[in-house]
Parts: sequence; structure tokens; C-alpha cells
Amino acid sequence: MDAYDAMDAYEKMIIVMRSGCLFLIDRDGAVIIEGMITPGVMDQLVGDLEPWIKRSPFGEAGFSGNRTRRTSALFAKSRHMTEFVLHPLFLGTAERLLCVEFPMMAGERQTMVRPTVQVSVTQAIEISPGQAAQDLHRDDGMYHVRHPGPHVLLQTLLAGTDFTASNGATMVIPGSHKWDMDRRPQPHEAVPAEMKRGSGLMYVGSVYHGGGANISNECRLAIALSFTQGYHRQEENQYLVVPRDMVKQYPKRVQQLLGYEMSPPFCGWVEMNEPSIVLESDDFAIAKAFSPYEHE
Repeated sequence: MDAYDAMDAYEKMIIVMRSGCLFLIDRDGAVIIEGMITPGVMDQLVGDLEPWIKRSPFGEAGFSGNRTRRTSALFAKSRHMTEFVLHPLFLGTAERLLCVEFPMMAGERQTMVRPTVQVSVTQAIEISPGQAAQDLHRDDGMYHVRHPGPHVLLQTLLAGTDFTASNGATMVIPGSHKWDMDRRPQPHEAVPAEMKRGSGLMYVGSVYHGGGANISNECRLAIALSFTQGYHRQEENQYLVVPRDMVKQYPKRVQQLLGYEMSPPFCGWVEMNEPSIVLESDDFAIAKAFSPYEHE
């Protein structure tokens, strides 16, 4: 019996669905996952974030939006981000897409290393009535990627409200992740990612997209979370925005995704050890450190 045969029906379903997501992302650059998060969890997550969103100021005219509120550091504001970040389709697709093996030479011996994934940014984005459409853009520009090139970001916009063509649903240009650096996105090429509350728009950082114009009388809420490789700097510094005492309350896998894991071969170590040692003891430098000088 092989590993697949030993899986239960749910695990097999996730593998099939993940393959479908990878196919559609390769073709279109984006895919909508319907019913990604259950209504009960959505109620709790949005309930945790709403007070913070209401306290957030509108942005400036232009890219950030003068009728748009943005709230960050979501892992410091809701424990229910756990269900989002550990969603098997989202996380599994990120691991397949971003964790590409890389050959590393040590003397005459070649070793294949595979990076980890980590959270890059979290943000709740509420588009209010009267907000104009955002400029179409790519999210991976911060990593200075030239196109076409390797994938460095996978992001999901979780619908905190229904997304409609009139309330500011994110506009996406399917296939634009395959464009070069010179082709300019045009508004008429974009289509609205209409979806129900609790569904998610998953897309790569190279696809052109932007918040739509809100010509309705209701707000549109998105909860954004992105993954990048563990050897990149996070767009939002999770070590600073999520207090260490709160990080300790999360499951081990969430801690790792927040950056408390070394990305092979050696990226992110603390005292030549896993960075998670800072969560275990205030005296980690003495109690856990491995000193190379002891073995010279």
C-alpha cells in the first residue's frame, strides 16, 4: 500500500483540489476557492477585527485609497487567523508553488535544499462607498522580480463580505502573470472576482490586480494573507507586530509560518539554532546556543 492509498477520503480530496488550484494558477494566475472558511469562523474572525478596522483612518488619495481603511498585524488581533493560514488548500498550494528545490554545492557534493514558506503580510482592507478603482499592479515588485520569472508570493483575499462588481470586488487580469515587464495593464482587460463571504481569491504576486470601484451603498471587506519563501524578508515584520507572548499561544506550525523556523540551508538562525528558541526561554543565548568555537 502506497502513501496515497493510506490516506482518508478528505486527504485525497485536498490533493485533487490542490492539483486543480495549481493548474488554474498556472493558466490564469488566480483561482477562487468557494466556501474556504466556515460561516462560524468568519463571524469570529470579522468580529475580532471590526473594532480595529473602525479605528483605522482612511488612506490618502491615490494607491492606498481615500475611502479605504487598512488594518494590519492581524495575528496580533485575532487567534482565528489560524484557520486561514493553515487552510490545507492555501498552505498546500503555497508549499508546492514556492518551495522549489535548489542545488547547493559543498566541495564536490551537491545537495538539494528546499526552502520553507512564511507569512509575508496580513491586512484587512475595507473599501467604502465612493472609493475609486485602484491602479492595477503586481504585488511581487517589493522583491525586485523581473517577469516572466519565478514565483515569490502567493496571496489569498478572504471575502469578509460578499464581493460584487458594484461594491469593489478585486479586479484581476487572467493570464497577466505571464506578461513581461513592458506590457502595461489596461482596465478593460480586468474582470471582477465576484464571490460570497467566506470564499477566497488565491493569486500569485505576478498577476495584475487592484481593488474595484465601490459604487454601491455598502462596504466591501477583504482579509489578505500572503506567503513567500523563508529566505525573503517579510513585507510586514511579523517579529515586531505580533508580541512574543501572543506568538507563544499559537500552535507550533503557525509559529513556524510567522517566521520562527529556519529556512534550509541556514537562513534565519539564532545562535546557530532554530529561531523558535527565543519562544522557549529568555536565556536562550546561554541555554540553547551551539558554539562553533567549542569544536575547533
